[in-house]
Amino acid sequence: MTGTIGFVVIGRNEGERLIDCFNSVANYLPFIVYVDSASTDSSVSEALAMQVHVVELDMTVKFTAARARNAGFEKLIALYPDVQYVHFVDGDCIVNQDWVINALNFLEMHPQVAVVCGRRKERFPTNSVYNQLCDIEWNTPIGKAKACGGDAFMRVDVVKQVNGFNNTLIAGEEPELCIRIRQLGYDVWRLDHVMTLHDAAIFRFSQWWKRTIRAGYAYAEGSHLHGAAPEYHWVKESRRAWIWGGFMPLAWLLLFVFAPIWSWLVLLLIVVQFLRLSWQHRALGSFAPKYAYFLIVGKFAEALGQFKYVWHRFFNVKSTLIEYK
Repeated sequence: MTGTIGFVVIGRNEGERLIDCFNSVANYLPFIVYVDSASTDSSVSEALAMQVHVVELDMTVKFTAARARNAGFEKLIALYPDVQYVHFVDGDCIVNQDWVINALNFLEMHPQVAVVCGRRKERFPTNSVYNQLCDIEWNTPIGKAKACGGDAFMRVDVVKQVNGFNNTLIAGEEPELCIRIRQLGYDVWRLDHVMTLHDAAIFRFSQWWKRTIRAGYAYAEGSHLHGAAPEYHWVKESRRAWIWGGFMPLAWLLLFVFAPIWSWLVLLLIVVQFLRLSWQHRALGSFAPKYAYFLIVGKFAEALGQFKYVWHRFFNVKSTLIEYK
């Protein structure tokens, strides 16, 4: 496999997590490129000490994770033009050794598949409720998929054909890339195999809130780009954000002011939604009510993200990364 697979790792101030990430793919040296986004810790020196190629992004240019991934990919194929597969990894993840071999074998046996991903699991799911929420988020259906996440194994020639990630997206760049790959006739698959261990390290509500705002922004931007048939990309997610996070609070406020007794109807609908979501996710056991609560509260943050995107488009404001760490 030496020379067949290359890795692109992106990160900023990941500390020990970045070292763990490098150690998990050290067998593939020197085919590893690390893209650093103005870290103030020892990330760059640690990468260089481990003989990892480093790209330091020019932060005077608008930063996005998509831009970082593209910069790493371009460096990788410039250094090693014969690399056939690229594995994109976030710097806060540890790659499962067995996963890489399984992913490679699957792609070699299925030439119509251009992207494979596996199960991303939280490394410390019990450290906070927010880590646990991320762990649930990563648990997506197995089989043919529409999209992958930040960790994914791809064919280099296909990534080249679609000109890589969309540099302008502040989030959701991976699903958008997968849309363009599928439009070429290739498939995306999620395998039932542990791929990476991720450390969300989210311990405060404010971090989770900002992350959820970013998700709402990504839904809005994604639906604007690919919301038409046949994709309907993130149309449902955007609609739910507007209804539950935008319309319902506004309806409650107006009713509370002009017809107070009817405002209870809105609250009743929210309670019914809470009960419905708790039942729908009952497989989570005692965590189901808490999960339902965050799904409902999250819609307010998503609506703010949607509004932020509309505001930026209407007033031609340049979007900036919504950071939560």
